[in-house]
Amino acid sequence: MIKNDSLTFPEGFLWGGATAANQIEGAFDEGGKGLTTSDFAQYKEKVSDGADNFTFEVSSVEFDELMANGGKGDGVYPKRWGIDFYHHYKEDIALLAEMGFTTFRMSISWPRIFPTGLEAEPNEEGLAFYDAVFDELLANGIEPLVTLSHYEPPVTLTDKFNGWLSRETIEPFVRFATTCFERYKSKVKYWITFNEMNMNLVSVYTGGGVLAERSDRPLREVAFQASHHQFLASALAVKAGREILPADAMIGCMINRHQYYPLTTKPEDVYRACKDDQINLFYSDVQVRGYYPGYMLRYFDEQEINVVMEEGDDAILAEGTVDFVAFSYYMSHLSKDHPGADATAGHFVGTDKNEYLELTQWGWPIDPVGFRISLNEMWDRYQIPLYPVENGLGANDVLEEDGSVHDQYRIDYLKSHLIQLHEAIKDGVQVLGYTTWGPIDLVSCGTSQMSKRYGFIYVDQDNYGKGSLARSRKDSFFWYKDVIGSNGAALY
Repeated sequence: MIKNDSLTFPEGFLWGGATAANQIEGAFDEGGKGLTTSDFAQYKEKVSDGADNFTFEVSSVEFDELMANGGKGDGVYPKRWGIDFYHHYKEDIALLAEMGFTTFRMSISWPRIFPTGLEAEPNEEGLAFYDAVFDELLANGIEPLVTLSHYEPPVTLTDKFNGWLSRETIEPFVRFATTCFERYKSKVKYWITFNEMNMNLVSVYTGGGVLAERSDRPLREVAFQASHHQFLASALAVKAGREILPADAMIGCMINRHQYYPLTTKPEDVYRACKDDQINLFYSDVQVRGYYPGYMLRYFDEQEINVVMEEGDDAILAEGTVDFVAFSYYMSHLSKDHPGADATAGHFVGTDKNEYLELTQWGWPIDPVGFRISLNEMWDRYQIPLYPVENGLGANDVLEEDGSVHDQYRIDYLKSHLIQLHEAIKDGVQVLGYTTWGPIDLVSCGTSQMSKRYGFIYVDQDNYGKGSLARSRKDSFFWYKDVIGSNGAALY
C-alpha cells in the first residue's frame, strides 16, 4: 500500500503507451496478412478538425464492392498503411525505451495470423513478426501488454458470417487466441481479450465486424447479440489461457469508460445517470462477475430486445471471468431525463456541455477529476486490479523548422490526469499501470486522420499517407521521460 504522503507511484508500476495494429502497422498486403474490417474504413475530407463525425462506418454496399474487387477501391484507406510500424518497429521501440517505458500495449492483427480466420493452421510469417517485436521489447526492458481483438477481425468472417452477429465466429477466435497463447506464453504476461467491447453500441461494424444492413433485427438487438457472442469468446479464451499460460499471467477485459454526471440535482436526472452508468459498466460486469446483471435483463425485457442464448452459455461465462479490468478514459458525460432516454443510442460525445470543463480541439470535455471518480467507483464495484490503458489528447501539432513540437497542452492534459490517478491510488485503488493512448502519432480510430495527433513522437505523414515517416521527439517526450524516471515524482 502506498503511503498517503508519497510523491511516487507504487514499486513495479508499469509505465508506457498504447497502440493498435490497425492504426500503426501498415504492410496490409505483406507477410501473408489478410484484410481486416479496419482496412475498409476510409478517410473522408468532409471530416474537418474539431468535428464529431466518425468515419469508421462501412456500409454494406461499400463492403460488397471492396470484396468483389479483392479489397481494391477508389477511396483513401489510411489504416492500410498506418505509420509503417511493420518496418520501423526497432526504431520505434528504441524511442519508447529512451523514454523509459516498462510496458507497451499493442494488438495482434488476427488476419496476420489467420488471413481469413478460417484456416486450420496459422501463418508462420505473421507469427514470426510478433516474435520479433516481442523479442525487441523484452530486450529493451519493456513488458508487452497484448490485445487479441482490437477492431481488426478478418473481412472473410464478416462476409461469410456477418462477424460477431453469428456464433460461428466464436470458434475461429478461440483458435486464434489459443494459437497466440501457445506461441507467446514465454514472452507475454498481460493479455486483453477484446478492446472496448462496448463500442458495439456506437458502431457495430467497428466493434463487431457486423453489417447491420444484412440483418432484419433492430440495431440495438444486433449490437447486444454480437456482444453476447464476444462475451462467450472472451470467456472461452480466458479458460484456454489459464490452461496454457504460466500461473502469473493475467488476462483482462476492457471497456471504454464513460463517467456520467446528472445534468441537474433533479432526482430523475440522477437516476438517468445511474442507468447510463449501468449500461456502460454492463460489459465489465459480465466479464468480471460471470453473469448478466438483473438490471440488464430488465432492460432487455422492457426494450423488447431478444438476445439468443443457448444452454450452457451461463456456465461458459461463469468459468471465464477475468483477472483485471482495463479501460480507456477520455471524458465524462452529462445525463438528463427525457422521454425515450436510452444510453445505447450510439452517441460518443454528449450533446449537453459541462460548463465547468474545457474542450479539446475535437470537442471532447477534459475532466481529470472524473478519471479519479471512475477509478474509485470501479474499484469499489469489482475489487480486482484496474488498468487504465488509454488516456490521451488528440490535437493538431505544429512541426517547427528545427523538428521540435511544442505541445504543452498535451503535457498539461496528461499531468492533470496522472495526478488524479495518483490520488486514486492513495485512495486505496489497486492499479497495475498506465498507458497513454498513442505514444507515437498514429491513424485515428474514429476519423482515420493523421492530423489528430496523440503521440510523444511526431511522425511525418499527412492524412493521405504522404510524408517521409521520419520520427521526431516532441516536448512531451522529454516530460514523460522525466515522469517515468522519477516514478511520478516529477509531476509535483
